[in-house]
Amino acid sequence: EYAGTKKMRFKPVIISHHMLMGLKEGQEKMSKSDPDSAIFMEDAAEDVKRKVKKAYCPPQIVEKNPIVDYCKHIIFGHHGSMTITINGEAVVYNTYEELEVDYLSGKIWPGDLKPAVADAIN
Repeated sequence: EYAGTKKMRFKPVIISHHMLMGLKEGQEKMSKSDPDSAIFMEDAAEDVKRKVKKAYCPPQIVEKNPIVDYCKHIIFGHHGSMTITINGEAVVYNTYEELEVDYLSGKIWPGDLKPAVADAIN
């Protein structure tokens, strides 16, 4: 394009993001061919809850844990905080690091984390 008499040049912009893990054990990334391995934008709230409930989420392990991965890259990235009900008490986490410490220690269990993740995504 021309602006006045000078030719304008535009440099390409590359946007990259973290590749979310698949929801099943051993899946390094989501798969469109397996609808239960990913949460899609068009999923109904009930589908999100079902998929998260069935998802691989080993207790006290954050590496290769897709539910913890969703917390780190989606929930904290969008909301900046997360509320998890633990033993009937609502606990607010203002950083992913706080959540990770409590998950690794066993204060948060998959049964606490999964409903909170489904609610936050919905």
